[in-house]
Amino acid sequence: MTADQLPAFGPAAPPAGRRLRTRMVARPSLPALGVLAVVLVFFGVRSPELFSARGAASVLDVAAVMGIGGVAVAMLLIAGQFDFSIGAVGVGSALVTALLVGHAGWEIWPALAVSLACAVGVGLVNGLLVVSTGMPSFLATLATYLVLEGVTLAGSQAVTGSPRIDGLEGGPGWPLASTVFDSTLRLGDGAFHISVLWWLAGTAVAVWVLWRTRFGNAVLASGGARRAARELGVAVRRTTVTLFCLTAAAGWLIGTLGLLHTGGLEVNPGLTQEVEFVVVAVIGGSLLSGGYGSPIGAAIAALLYAVAREGIVLAGWDVRWFQALLGVLLLVALLANGVVRRRLKAAPRS
Repeated sequence: MTADQLPAFGPAAPPAGRRLRTRMVARPSLPALGVLAVVLVFFGVRSPELFSARGAASVLDVAAVMGIGGVAVAMLLIAGQFDFSIGAVGVGSALVTALLVGHAGWEIWPALAVSLACAVGVGLVNGLLVVSTGMPSFLATLATYLVLEGVTLAGSQAVTGSPRIDGLEGGPGWPLASTVFDSTLRLGDGAFHISVLWWLAGTAVAVWVLWRTRFGNAVLASGGARRAARELGVAVRRTTVTLFCLTAAAGWLIGTLGLLHTGGLEVNPGLTQEVEFVVVAVIGGSLLSGGYGSPIGAAIAALLYAVAREGIVLAGWDVRWFQALLGVLLLVALLANGVVRRRLKAAPRS
């Protein structure tokens, strides 16, 4: 008997509204995708150049950086943890590379290897602080951020006498490093950078890891029910430390992409980028309480962030409106997350 021949009785189909809410719970990226469509239409009408090759390249440049950081932070949020130090890790690791190349005379590849080791070391410290002391990751990584910001500001001033380091291009190994981290494809009047491929590749790997590997199951279990996961033999501590190390590596990649692109570095204080990575992850559907989220959602939210920012610039608006719009999007995402959290708590447990 086929499905079409089954008797017409049984439980009634749920109302359309309930089906939509269920689908939204099952797909954390769906709300961000809907908002992205609205923002694209709105700014596309006001600023058609947003859809030109040049406009698309500008949007993707911004989205790539926010996406690399946002996806990494989203994975941590899914595990029930925060990281406010990723931007500072990026600046600090780039400073290590710049000092080794510009002042110690190293080749670029050994300098990058050392700076990556330093970045992962910071992630390791963050993870061990959280799992060994029970310290909230919000406070632990905020402290790390403050330490790194002070060290990078004071260190660059002490070594170079300036917060800016220039003229790093052209040394041994630089052409190959530039190919890996700063290749450009020109289409029309737009220059598309290889950072976009790093972003897409990172998102694809994160999705595969989260939904197709044992480690991904441990990430979800650590955020959803940490105590129960530990009692069932899930390596919660190891998973948490690994995620902090991976987030720090993402910060290193962001710093390296910027360093290779500009051939220099300027150390500026500020917590803006750290907060924005978390905002992108939350807008992408990650719950602050953990156990729920999507790397794809964070990637879409990064694109939403970039479209809104570049759209405001192209429309000729005061750029400060972007902060207001970002706050509105965050508030909407938090309200939606509250609905999702209540529905997850009300869902029957098998």
